[in-house]
Amino acid sequence: MLFPFSIFAKGLAIDLGTVNTLISVEDEGVIIEEPSVVSVKNDGRGGKKIVAVGEEARQMIGKTPDDILAIRPMRDGVIADFEATEGMLRYFIKKANRHRIAIVRPRIVIAVPHGITPVEKKAVQEAAASAGGRSVHLIEEPMASAIGIGLPVEEPVGNMVVDIGGGTTEIAVISLGGIVVGESIRVGGVKFDMAITQYVKNKYGIQIGERTAENVKIELGSDGKDSTIDIKGLNLATGTPSIVKVPKKDIKKAIIPAISEIITAILDVLEKTPAELAADIVDRGIFLTGGGSLIDQMDELIKEKTELPVVRGEEPLHSVVNGAAATLKQVSLLKNVSFI
Repeated sequence: MLFPFSIFAKGLAIDLGTVNTLISVEDEGVIIEEPSVVSVKNDGRGGKKIVAVGEEARQMIGKTPDDILAIRPMRDGVIADFEATEGMLRYFIKKANRHRIAIVRPRIVIAVPHGITPVEKKAVQEAAASAGGRSVHLIEEPMASAIGIGLPVEEPVGNMVVDIGGGTTEIAVISLGGIVVGESIRVGGVKFDMAITQYVKNKYGIQIGERTAENVKIELGSDGKDSTIDIKGLNLATGTPSIVKVPKKDIKKAIIPAISEIITAILDVLEKTPAELAADIVDRGIFLTGGGSLIDQMDELIKEKTELPVVRGEEPLHSVVNGAAATLKQVSLLKNVSFI
């Protein structure tokens, strides 16, 4: 096998999400798309050893012995466990560069939530640098998402993007390369999962795990025509495994409160938007992206409450990482788009 050699490693764009981490390699596209999960084991000396990362670690959730713990080191879009996040990044970066040899480490652009604190910003930069980055630049997720779906962020026109991710929903009005008005709320796919778990427990007396709730949510956004979803879990009354058929419409009702929080935040941002940019949004509409945008009728619910056109962007799961990747090689974006 031939191993490409160069002095400089190819740049990496990273969407470091609460639920999934995506990495795009310069000129190659997205090559890593795995759960943001790390399994750790007590080393017997008071420390922890990483035993699995990504999809392998996700398969262990809810199934590990007492000495192994599967954790999500990111919470609400920011680092909750620095050591585990650094180990996860190191693993993914090494995997992304496994067929390359370079003397100089790669440039890295990482997408982070709007309004990230200086402490959280420093933690992300240090984790990425420790994991192998030569230089680490941060771009706010709504900006990256807008670039990723092809919005003209450098022009004097109002672009409104709503990115519904795993841990947060990022809402921003963008013009002339910067975020004019923005808000990040801690509502996203994880909160949808929690609502589904609680509903199934209360209604059917069935306890389901994190992975099952996530799979049910994904099925809500699938093209399947079935009106019900088979849900497997533990019957709390009998203590035995059970399966129930749950109408999709009932599951959708269960997540409405979380969706309402997102809509309220959208309305708050619209209220703060300058008049000229608001006029642009009336003409252009709201651009919806992120995994949560795939839930059936999400766009219709937002359209109904805002009375504005709602457009779902292409490749909603990849919009953030694609936008971050674009900044690695487009000179105009490097000059005109605000980094943090």
